[in-house]
Amino acid sequence: MSGGPGKNGVVRGGAKAVGQTIERALDPLASAIKKASGQKEASAQTAAPGKPGLAISPLAVPFPKMKPIAGVEVAVARAGFYKHDRPDLVVFRFAEGTTAAGVFTRHQIGSAPVDWCKRHLDGAGGDEVRALVVNAGCANAFTGRPGADAARRTASEVAKRFDCRQKDVLLASTGVIGVVLDDKKIAARLPDIKQALHPGGWDEAARAIMTTDTFPKGAYAEAEIDGAKVRIAGIAKGSGMIAPDMATMLGFVFTDAAFSPGVLRSLLSLHVRSTFNSVTVDGDTSTNDTCLLVATGQSGAPRIGRVGDRRLADFSAKLEKVLLNLAHQLVRDGEGARKFVKVQVTGASSPASARKIAKSIAESPLVKTAIAGEDANWGRIVMAVGKTEEAVSRDRLAIRFGPHQAAIDGAPAPTYDEAKMSAYMKKPELEISVDVGVGRGQAAVWTCDLTKGYIEINGDYRS
Repeated sequence: MSGGPGKNGVVRGGAKAVGQTIERALDPLASAIKKASGQKEASAQTAAPGKPGLAISPLAVPFPKMKPIAGVEVAVARAGFYKHDRPDLVVFRFAEGTTAAGVFTRHQIGSAPVDWCKRHLDGAGGDEVRALVVNAGCANAFTGRPGADAARRTASEVAKRFDCRQKDVLLASTGVIGVVLDDKKIAARLPDIKQALHPGGWDEAARAIMTTDTFPKGAYAEAEIDGAKVRIAGIAKGSGMIAPDMATMLGFVFTDAAFSPGVLRSLLSLHVRSTFNSVTVDGDTSTNDTCLLVATGQSGAPRIGRVGDRRLADFSAKLEKVLLNLAHQLVRDGEGARKFVKVQVTGASSPASARKIAKSIAESPLVKTAIAGEDANWGRIVMAVGKTEEAVSRDRLAIRFGPHQAAIDGAPAPTYDEAKMSAYMKKPELEISVDVGVGRGQAAVWTCDLTKGYIEINGDYRS
């Protein structure tokens, strides 16, 4: 019998029984280890590719499929501006005859790269641009003459490698303010960069310029110019210090269309107003805000040299969509953001007045924290409207949260329903509409809520 005593008086099959007992005892531990391993794997999948410890924003959107732009090559590398292992350097090489235009921060303490680009785009007019160098981890801002020299040396080294003039190289930096760029780190990687240059690579380029961003940002469109198809591809970075006034915001848009620098400047200035200049995360403007529009002229479409050319219409509309898409992604990746919010102001004395009122609402810490708490506190909206000193009619003021009326004719709406309002405020995407009752001016600004996550991210930004 299997259960009978053995030679030493031990029950036969006892070893098996003991093994089963041990297995049962270890089963919870094995399950716990398996669960922890699964959680760790899941955590790795949801961790942001930028700064360690940051989770991907719940408002993140997937990186789009983007085709190469003829005349643009890109390569990324790790120069070592960050302590952790990640790419932090991007170099773009452009075909001969490439033109460019830029819009930059109005911050009174601009960075060395901003000064460099403004000087050379103004001086040369953007007629010939052969390269763009972007680094993350060091803003090279508030660094005086040493920072300016580092920028010049970087451009000089790239010019030697690409057989072009120093002034044909554009620069952009993002990261910590007050640290001089160690240009030797960039120079050391240029041989590898030159070998690695290839068409496309938008995703890796977008990742390499991230700081506290939690997802890479890209947008793509195709347009027609006089029957010829042209491509538009853009990448951007930005998560905090976002209130562009042309946060830390960088945007680079490339097209294979052919434009004079003057046309590029006009298009960019026109559309930045309703896109990058109409978003805010925290109301702070960066020293390094840069948006560049680069045209290689490699598509075969006819060159456009006049702003009034009717053949520009489709391209202009598609360019605005690309810029607005990128601008919205900045807000969706706002530091600690959980809500994506559109603030629409109508009935203002002018579009400029409407925009000022909308920005006052979008940048108010009281409004933003109420949104974070999912509280439809329309009294905060009234406060933000009135403090602007813009023309408003108290007795005609109306406020809506999505489809729900909160106030009308300067008083609480008789149809106000707290339960419906509270349910609406739980949505991840919200719209606040305000009519100030004095005219026909209107404007939209996009923002996010203000959460504890914003404090946590910025409390240890440098460390």
